[in-house]
Amino acid sequence: MSRILKSVNEAIGNTPMVHLSRIAAQAGVEGNIFAKMEYLNPGFSKKDRVALQMIEEAEEAGLLKKGQAVVELTSGNTGTGLSIVCAVKGYHFIACMSKGNSTERARMMKALGAEVVLVDQAPGSVKGQVSGEDLARVEETAQRITRERGAFRADQFNLAATVNAHEQHTAKEMWEQASGNIDVFVDFLGSGSTFQGCASGLKKFRKDIRCYAVEPCAAAIYAGHCITDGAHKIQGGGYSMDLPLVDKTLIDGFIQVSDGEAIETARALARTEGVFAGFSSGANVCAALKLLGGIERGKNIVLTLNDSGLKYLSTDLYEDL
Repeated sequence: MSRILKSVNEAIGNTPMVHLSRIAAQAGVEGNIFAKMEYLNPGFSKKDRVALQMIEEAEEAGLLKKGQAVVELTSGNTGTGLSIVCAVKGYHFIACMSKGNSTERARMMKALGAEVVLVDQAPGSVKGQVSGEDLARVEETAQRITRERGAFRADQFNLAATVNAHEQHTAKEMWEQASGNIDVFVDFLGSGSTFQGCASGLKKFRKDIRCYAVEPCAAAIYAGHCITDGAHKIQGGGYSMDLPLVDKTLIDGFIQVSDGEAIETARALARTEGVFAGFSSGANVCAALKLLGGIERGKNIVLTLNDSGLKYLSTDLYEDL
C-alpha cells in the first residue's frame, strides 16, 4: 500500500517506463523504445533527481550549512529542481539563466520561491537558441554571485553527485523496469550527467549495452564535426563545449538530430503516444527511431523523456498546430 510522503522531495524518481510502440509503428521501424517518463517528476523534468542528489551529498559532506544560499547556472530544469528541493529544506536558491531560455521556466522558479537572475545573450545570439557563449556569460554571473553571497555552488557541469543520481537510481530503475532486456541507451548531451550516469550504470549490469550520444546537427562537437554555427533550438544541451562529466570511452556511437526532426518527433509523441514533452525528448526519440531503422534494427532501446512540453508553450515547439 502506498504511504504518505513526508515532503515532495520523496516524490522524486521512480518514474514509470512506457513502451513507445505507436510511434515506432508509425515510423515503420523494427524494435522497441522504452522511455522513462522523467517529466512526471515534481518539477516536470529529470533534473529533479540531480538537484536532490547535489543538495543531499553537499549536506552530508558539510559543504552546505543551514542558512547558506545555493546558486546554480541553469537552462531552467535544474533550477526548477533546486527551487523545489531548497524550498522544502529551507535554503534560499538563486538561479542564473540566459534570457534565451523559455520564459515558463523562469516564472516557475520564481513561483517556487527562487531568486532568478536573467543574463543577456551574447551579441548576435537568437532568443530560444542558447549557445556555448551565452552559457559562458551565465557561468560568469553564477561565479560572481557565489563569491558575493558566500553561497554553495550546485555545479551540475562538474559535481559527481549529478552522475551519481543517474548511475545509482535512473539506470537501476531502467534495468529493473525493462527486466534487463536492454540493448541500447541513447541520450541528448546537456550537462552530460544523464549520459554518464546511465551509461556507466547500465554497462555495469551488462558490458555490451551500446550507448549513443545525441547532438544537434549544428553543434555535433563530440562527433567531431566542424562547428560553423552552433545555434539550434534544442534547449538544455548541444552547447558545443567539452563536458567534464562525460567519459568518452563510454560512447559507442553518435547520432545527430536537426531542429526540425526534434520538433516533429516531439509533436508526433503528443499525437501518437499522448506524451507531451520538450525538444530534447523529441531528439532522444528521433535518435532511437534512426537507430531502429538502421544499425540497431530489432533491438531494445532505453531513453529518458526529459521534461514537459508545458515548459515550451512560449516557443515554436507547439505553435500553430
